[in-house]
Amino acid sequence: MKEMTSREAWRFLQEHPDALLVDVRSEIEFLFVGHPVGARHVSWNDGPEWDINPHFVGEVKKLAGNVSNRPVLLICRSGNRSAIAGLRLIEAGFSNVCNIVDGFEGDLDENHHRSTVNGWRFEGLPWEQC
Repeated sequence: MKEMTSREAWRFLQEHPDALLVDVRSEIEFLFVGHPVGARHVSWNDGPEWDINPHFVGEVKKLAGNVSNRPVLLICRSGNRSAIAGLRLIEAGFSNVCNIVDGFEGDLDENHHRSTVNGWRFEGLPWEQC
């Protein structure tokens, strides 16, 4: 699986309009914390049980138009869930999957806060809240 930073991902999305950006965070995170402009939402896992979404691969396939080599970029809060979700897509036959390693909110700083070290929001890339 390829990896790139949020800034690299933004450039890639501008150069490849056919690429699909999938936010794999929970619905609450997607709606209330915010998400990259243009991101499609497919939870990897969600509350209240936080079970893995058994329909994840099928939902992404549907968004990708069943094109297994379409570039699919995955983002979560900090790059961890999206990495696991990306491996599942590769196992399912996707051949062009990329994990955004710094995620939407990035790594924790020394005070355990996010969006202060790296990540989509930290980089000032386009995002929105619902």
